Parts: sequence; structure tokens; C-alpha cells
Amino acid sequence: MEPLLNATDCNSTGAPGNCSDGFNQFIQPPWQVSLWAVAYCSIVVVSVVGNIVVIWIILAHRLMRTVTNYFLVNLAFAEATMSAFNTVINFAYAVHNDWYFGPVYCRFHNFFPIAAIFASIYSMTAIALDRYTAIIHPLQQRLSSTETRVVIGVIWTLALLLAFPQYHYSTTEPLPGRTVCFIDWPEYATVDFRKVYYMCVMLLIYLLPLCIMGWAYMTVGVTLWASEIPGDSSDHYTEQLIAKRKVVKMMIVVVCTFAICWLPYHIYFLLHQFFPELFEQRFIQQVYLAVMWLAMSSTMYNPIIYCCLNGRFRAGFRQVFFCCSPPAAKDELELKSPRFLQAQMSISRVSRMETVVSITVDPAASHQKLSDQPSCTPPQVDVTSNSSVSEATPPSPQVCSQ
Repeated sequence: MEPLLNATDCNSTGAPGNCSDGFNQFIQPPWQVSLWAVAYCSIVVVSVVGNIVVIWIILAHRLMRTVTNYFLVNLAFAEATMSAFNTVINFAYAVHNDWYFGPVYCRFHNFFPIAAIFASIYSMTAIALDRYTAIIHPLQQRLSSTETRVVIGVIWTLALLLAFPQYHYSTTEPLPGRTVCFIDWPEYATVDFRKVYYMCVMLLIYLLPLCIMGWAYMTVGVTLWASEIPGDSSDHYTEQLIAKRKVVKMMIVVVCTFAICWLPYHIYFLLHQFFPELFEQRFIQQVYLAVMWLAMSSTMYNPIIYCCLNGRFRAGFRQVFFCCSPPAAKDELELKSPRFLQAQMSISRVSRMETVVSITVDPAASHQKLSDQPSCTPPQVDVTSNSSVSEATPPSPQVCSQ
């Protein structure tokens, strides 16, 4: 993820002349810089806060620790870190094309976003495959929590390997009046390493995972919406079907949002590989800032989607942001542990049992029966609040008056 390639790839073919002489044509008026600053800073605030809350909701509540949600934690971590460490820096560099942050951060700045994007989209791919397995092959063994952590570790290992060339070839170069951070790609006579790398990156972090997720969710969607399991119309089955549809619907929205936000970004850099002369124009900076803003904004939408389409996440966000006004009772129970829910059910059963005990004894019938017998002291029966009728203390002997 290079910031404004036409000003940073100073040794590439088709690079503008202002790289060599130090002239910087990408100077914006203060009001324009202020508007873009507000736009980019809003991404950071919403993304970092929202994704941290998502991580807390999942890790702090036992009921939320599922295979799907562990991948959501990895997705939230990748998006929050990329937003925190790269969004504002990328904006600051793109505004004036002057690198203020030193050679070490130049390497990190070009290296980490590729790894974070890879981790994000393959976390979504893992969720799609997990949903496919759970719905299409319900008898097949699911991933355990340990296996899920191993998969997440493999995802990050591959992500770091894919991003390593951008770390290795990143460098800074002082020019008259400013410093540039760029990637000094090696030059080979037989192959353009730069073009090959970017084509591979686009294939691996965009086209391939989107095709896999499209196939998985299309198959799952046909199963959940266009067909039914014959002979199973119980309420429990219906509830499970509705719950599965909600999860799949939420993840489809997440994937579509990611695809839409990153498509202009990939088109921008794909055009740069084959039509570099287009990127010598002054207006291209505004195009780049808009494209980059849309791409980076993908990191802030997911928490909003979770909150709108999932009751448990909605309850968690209410706990965090509306601590002064307690959430509704229905949403509050969404995040309770199974043991708490079992206790609630036990209390409900005892309450219903007490109601049955109270209405079993008919006071009118008892009075009529006793009036036909000699006057006696009524038997003493001890029925406690937590005992059943069969557990009552035996009655004491009757004492009849002469």
C-alpha cells in the first residue's frame, strides 16, 4: 500500500519529473487539507473504538467465544491496527508528499497494510468456509478453539510473507526541500518484478478470496432460503434456521462492504501499472485521497454492521455506550452465560410449580368437608417455597372437641 505512487516511485518508469528536481506540485490550500483531515480522523476514531468494543464483547463473554467469533476478533484486530498505524500517516504523506517519519516507519508503513488486509480478508474467508461446513455438512467435525488459533496463526504467517517484499525494498530519499518514502523495486531485463508483485497481491488479497466466499455463501444461501429439510417443522428447528440466516446475512453484508470499498483502490493501482502518464496530472491527488479514504473506511463499517444485525453485539454495545441507562431486558439476556440462563429457567419452573400448588387446594371444598365432621383443630401442613406437594411435612393428629 504505497501512498500516492506517482510521487513515491521515483525510480520507476513513467515517474513524473518533479521527483528528480524536488518540485512538489501537490500542495493544497489549508481549507482543503482541513476537510480531508476531518474525514480521515473520523475513520480512525470510529474504527479503533468500534473494533476494540467488538473484541471486548467476544472475549469477555463466554457465550460469544465461538469459532466464527474468534475469526471476527482477528478481523477486528487487523482493522483496528491498520486504521491506527496507517490511516493518518498515509493522509499526512499524501497531502504534501513529504515524509516526516523516518526510514524505519517507512518500511513499516509500506509493509503492514498488506499484511493486515490479507489477515482481514482471509479471516472472512475462514468464516465463510466454517458457515459452509456447519450448514452443508452438519455432521462433519467443526474446528476446535485450538485449531482455530492455529488457522489464525497460519493466516498471519502467510500475510507477513506476502508483505515482506514491500518491507525489504522500502527506502527513503532526501530531495530538495522534502523527503520521499518509496519502494525501490529491483530491475530485471526479462520480467517487471513490480508489476508481477502487484498483480499477485491483487489476486491473493482480493479476487481469489472473494471468489471463494461468493461460492460458499451462494451455496449456503440456496440451502437456507430456497430449500427446507423435509419432515422437520419443529419450533426448535425454525429458531435454529432463523439464527443461521441472520449470521449468514450479516457476513454477506460484511463481505460486500469490503469488496465495494477496496475495488476502486485496486483499479487505481492497476491503471497505474499500465497507464502511468495519467498519474502526472495535478487532479490525481484528489482522486487518490478519495480512493484511499473509501478503502480505509472499510475498517469502520464492520462494528456498525454487527450492532445493527446481531442482537448479542447490540447488547454489548449498549453495555459500553449506554452504561448510565440499562439496556432492555431482552438484549441484556443475550450476553448472559448458559449457566445464568439455566438458573433463570430453574427459577421460572419453581415459580410455576408454586402457582400449581396454590391453585390445587380448593378453599371452598375444604371448608364444606370440615363442616360435616366434628369440630377439630385443622391439621398443620408445612409447604416451603422450594418444595413440591409430595415433600410436605406430615399433618399433626387432629384434636376434636367434646
